[in-house]
Amino acid sequence: MPFFTSNQYTTVSYEYYGARDALGRCTIAVACVGRDIMPTSDRGSISVVRPTGWHDSAIYERAHLIAHCLTGEDANWENLISGTYDLNGEMVRYENMVADYIKETGNHVLYRVTPIFEGNNLLASGVLMEAYSVEDSGAGICFCIFIHNVEGDYDIDYATGDYELSDDSALKDATYVVNKNKYKIHKSDCSSVTDMSDANKIYYYGTYDEVVADLIGKGKNYSNCGSCHPENG
Repeated sequence: MPFFTSNQYTTVSYEYYGARDALGRCTIAVACVGRDIMPTSDRGSISVVRPTGWHDSAIYERAHLIAHCLTGEDANWENLISGTYDLNGEMVRYENMVADYIKETGNHVLYRVTPIFEGNNLLASGVLMEAYSVEDSGAGICFCIFIHNVEGDYDIDYATGDYELSDDSALKDATYVVNKNKYKIHKSDCSSVTDMSDANKIYYYGTYDEVVADLIGKGKNYSNCGSCHPENG
């Protein structure tokens, strides 16, 4: 159950983004989301924002506390944290659930996201997401979940946002990774591998020709990643 109190229930749409703290970290974002404040245009660029713990790397995205699909916020420094692909992907599931509910019913959803930072860490350990549909007293939307800011195969230093491959990661010695959903071959250090679901990863430890031979032997139609070009070795 979310931690909202009855005096917070309202059918008047609003949005609020807390001021960043002394370390520049986001603090809280809360809204009562109705159709009237949902966006009517595509999301704009957010690349100007560099949240605390940010690294230009394969494992991080700029993660909205309150998604663009709910309140239309773009490059809002008080609404963007450094989030892993795993965190952002999990948040999207709940954000879309809320957006679809509001579009279908016209009802309002009280919505709050709080990033949790331990001590003076610059990277959030995760986010607490809360939501409650007002007009139907939570019958349509009611959740309170904590999503960890983690990324499979990587160890993260939350003090700085630095990261490295875990010692037990299958990527440590892998040469190629195949997406078994599409049977596309990637080099193991391809940025697309980070964005790939762990359930779809097939690890290979030999040469490219051995990967192809294995896939052909299994009767799979394969393709090569157009970004990392594994066929070039």
